[in-house]
Order: sequence, then structure tokens, then C-alpha cells
Amino acid sequence: MVLQLKDLFDRAGEKQSFEYDLDLSHLRHGAGHPLVKPVHIIGTVENRTGIVTLGYLATFTLNTLCDRCLTPVERDLSMNFEHILVHELAGEDEEEFIVCGDYTLDLDELVAMDILLELPTRILCREDCKGICNRCGANRNHTACSCDQSSPDPRMSVIQDLFQKFK
Repeated sequence: MVLQLKDLFDRAGEKQSFEYDLDLSHLRHGAGHPLVKPVHIIGTVENRTGIVTLGYLATFTLNTLCDRCLTPVERDLSMNFEHILVHELAGEDEEEFIVCGDYTLDLDELVAMDILLELPTRILCREDCKGICNRCGANRNHTACSCDQSSPDPRMSVIQDLFQKFK
């Protein structure tokens, strides 16, 4: 959705509301595409005494895999975002403002970047997820494997030899 903002920048007190669904199923995050259902966006752009602000709520379902046990995880999330819009920069820090040089704003691109930057870097199926066994691959949330967990992982033997060498 492209917002036309000329009237908003020209008139203090002007307000523009929007609501729509945005398909972001093409976005990659980690090893997959976690936004398989459309993202619902609702928000406003408002000129308050010459300062144009954008505020919106993004509601979506996150579909991904648990980072410890690889079980599918589906979470409903809502994220609020706010930005200050400017027509041009006059020496300000570019990261604090969204520049709308031609009085238009590609809201789809902004929403996609906002969501990607705010997605959690680590997602667990539950807080006490035990993960998978590093020897047999069993999901330790569902079954107790018979692997000897007291002996170190054989893949780490090179590092253990290195530690022994420096003792």
C-alpha cells in the first residue's frame, strides 16, 4: 500500500487512517518463511502541529520450528510501531526519521522491515524445552533416550585434547 501524504504534510491536524492485510509469505527469516498467513495492519498517519507521525499495529501468526527440538511452533503476535515522517532531512540523523521525499510512503516495505527486525531471534516450543539428544536425535520432550549424557560429545574430543594440552 502506498500512502499519498501531500495533504497531510501541508495541513496541521490532518489525519489519515488505514487498515489492510499484507502478504509477507515470501519473506525469509532463519531457515524458513514464518509468515504464511497475511499480516493484518491497522494504523494512522497524523500531522500534529507540523510533526507527521505514523503509528500502526501489525497482527500476524508466526509459523516456524523450535530452535531446540525442531517441533513446529505457531504463535499469534501483535507488534506496535511508531515512526516520525519528514519530507526532507536538514542535518538530522537519518535513522530516526522516515524520509518521504515525494510525499509518498511505501507502507508494505516499511512493515516488512519493521517486522523482520522485531522477530525474536530464538523461538522455543515452550520455555522448558529439553531439545534433541545430540547423540541419537531423540526429542527429549517426548522420550528419555538411553544415551550416556555424562560422557562428553565425541565431536568435541579435539577441543578437549586442546584443553588438556594447555593444563
